[in-house]
Amino acid sequence: MIALIERFCCSDNLSTFDPYDIWKMPLGLSVKKLFNRSRLLGIVPAAALTLFDTYLNNSIRISYAAQEYPIVRAFAALSLLTLYKTTGNIQYLSFSERHLQWLSDHPCTGNRGYGWGIGFTNAVSRDIVYDRNTPYTTMTPYALEAFVEHARLSGDREFLPIIVGVYHFFEEEIRVMEETDDYLATSYGPLRDRIVTNAVSYTMFCYALLLQYVSEDKKEAAKKKIRKLYAYIRRNQNKDGSWFYSPQGSSFIDCFHSCIVLKNLIKTDRLTPLPGCSSVVEVGYAYLKDNLLDKKCYLFRRFSVKNKPSIVLFDLYDNAEILNLACLFGDWPVATKLSESIQRHFIKGMDIYSQIVKPGILRNKNMLRWAVMPYLNAVSQMMLRDKNDS
Repeated sequence: MIALIERFCCSDNLSTFDPYDIWKMPLGLSVKKLFNRSRLLGIVPAAALTLFDTYLNNSIRISYAAQEYPIVRAFAALSLLTLYKTTGNIQYLSFSERHLQWLSDHPCTGNRGYGWGIGFTNAVSRDIVYDRNTPYTTMTPYALEAFVEHARLSGDREFLPIIVGVYHFFEEEIRVMEETDDYLATSYGPLRDRIVTNAVSYTMFCYALLLQYVSEDKKEAAKKKIRKLYAYIRRNQNKDGSWFYSPQGSSFIDCFHSCIVLKNLIKTDRLTPLPGCSSVVEVGYAYLKDNLLDKKCYLFRRFSVKNKPSIVLFDLYDNAEILNLACLFGDWPVATKLSESIQRHFIKGMDIYSQIVKPGILRNKNMLRWAVMPYLNAVSQMMLRDKNDS
């Protein structure tokens, strides 16, 4: 597994193809916008492009171009920092700094502070289209966590201005979508766009990471926001332990976004205690195991509640995130069994595939954003646990 991490993380070029390549092209973006305006009109062209991309163009990738993604750099840095903690090999710390330098050189522009986005135009609904330069509350936390972890391990303050800049991004660019005396919901990007449950949890986690870098008066204000963001997440948890992707509109319940909410709760609680968090996490984690685990092959499915059809049987992103969550939760029997299943189903030699599609075909080889890097990050956490237990 060290060889796999080194293969994908120890490189100065992390350009990668991506499952969204078809939707980044002008035709794909137009079809996606049409689908968002009218599912009746858009379903046939959207299905046609999906089938073309999945079954005909997946390997040869005609007209697609590989690109760099900030989240890939952040995950690579985090994985190498964990490997440094595990092995003590200074080369991993050194290589992580190269990824952090790339992130410091490539933030989104035109915003206050530091934030990172997805790097392509993304039409998420009829009314919301993010341009390629839009920073997200869902991407920025990975870069922040990597900068903070590097500072903690190295004692180096080189990237301190970047960390403080992320604080200014959340304070000055992220919008309040809904607020009462008790709870707070924030935006997905730097505009009044939409409430997404995992985005609210990311904002909460970022404020927790930033507590040690702000003055005392700002620290109290940040703690208040953390408590109110947590209260919003908690009040929107369903009785069965699940969360909808968004509490607004026709939404869905899926695996990896649910895992993200839970991991942000766990990590935030470790930095600043959240009342009743352990109970919230336990029932949420139980929901995932009870409703999304296919016990026959021991992989987790994507959806428990769908809002559109899919040809994907299993996705590595879901299983990478629940592997990471199991490590955080300390559920080593699940982590061990799931890790073995992922290796059997998604890894062939030194290649990692991201999806198993109907009728059981491997697709999306070595696509770093989705989901090689999330998987390697989880693997690095398992290796650290094994080292600590030995």
